[in-house]
Amino acid sequence: MGGEDARLRAVVSLAQAMAAAHTPRESWRAAAHGARDALGGNFAALSVWERELGRLRVLVNDGERAEGEEEFPEDETYPVHQFPEITEFLHERWAGGGEPNAWVETALAPPEGEAGDRHVGAPPSGSWGRVTALRRRGRGCCVVAPIVLHGRAWGELYVARPVGAPLFDAADADFATVLASVAAAGIAQTERLEEVRRLAFTDPLTGLANRRAVDMKLDEAVERHRSEGAVVSLVVCDLNGLKRVNDTRGHAVGDRLLERFGSVLSLCGAMLPGALAARLGGDEFCLLSVGPSADEVVAVGEELCLRAGELELGEGVACGVASTGDPIGEVRSARRLFRLADAAQYRAKAARSAKPVVAGRDGAVLRLADTPPSGPHDRRRFRGRG
Repeated sequence: MGGEDARLRAVVSLAQAMAAAHTPRESWRAAAHGARDALGGNFAALSVWERELGRLRVLVNDGERAEGEEEFPEDETYPVHQFPEITEFLHERWAGGGEPNAWVETALAPPEGEAGDRHVGAPPSGSWGRVTALRRRGRGCCVVAPIVLHGRAWGELYVARPVGAPLFDAADADFATVLASVAAAGIAQTERLEEVRRLAFTDPLTGLANRRAVDMKLDEAVERHRSEGAVVSLVVCDLNGLKRVNDTRGHAVGDRLLERFGSVLSLCGAMLPGALAARLGGDEFCLLSVGPSADEVVAVGEELCLRAGELELGEGVACGVASTGDPIGEVRSARRLFRLADAAQYRAKAARSAKPVVAGRDGAVLRLADTPPSGPHDRRRFRGRG
């Protein structure tokens, strides 16, 4: 009875840890760590099945890692043909209405081609990949539990014990199946939260970041500038000719122009390490850069103007740059940097400039940003938040 109570507490603990996870990595670690504790293992891993690449990719290694194993590996993958049960046995079982049960494998299995039972409940056609891995890493046995999301194989939960520890048995395999089901529910919840977050900070048409994402990142960037002296630069763009395209060719064609310019902006933004490319709304876009010099950002702005001018349907782009690396005065808020970049873009638009106008290098920009509108017909609208 005590053993059943302990396992029930372990299930509850795993569910609570998964529910508390806020990011995919936290969710992966919680699944592996909780399963390792619950099954009395010294190592656990969570892997995802990447169907299009035909491989299992390890997401997290938890516990006593062998040489070369990292907690969150960048490129630890295994071809599924080395572990055919995930694509053959398990798929057939599910297709027939069966349950995706866990199984046990041990390093005590006989060499390939010899008779003998190497595992408990495992598919008869399984390969020797896991047995070889157990021996190579000094592990005596493992239990493998498939993770199923939305009725499809998502990946697997793997828990191991060292050589000399008691071997996993059929009861452990049954318990691992339960733990995998709990982990699957937690992973599904995290994926839903990630999708909500992604949608909240992504422009649906272009796939770029949206204004909300820019506001958040720019506040963080200005704080870094104030505390560390990091160079923060903002490139604000207004895509010329969109209204004409919408009026003469239709909004579907206008949307394609926006998408194409979004791709150009993304390409140019990649020239600045860590830059954020965003659509602010309508025909307005921006690049936010933290770290690169003002000259580097201006050079990318020039490349952006050049490439935008080559788009088939558009009429180029009006581009304004404001960077703390230029003589623009003290920047204490995101609002100030946005206002300067806006003023530079406004001047580029008015002058039909084929190159970026840069605050601090064009004397009129600072005056423009700091001068109130002259009257109700002044169409300047420099953005900022109070």
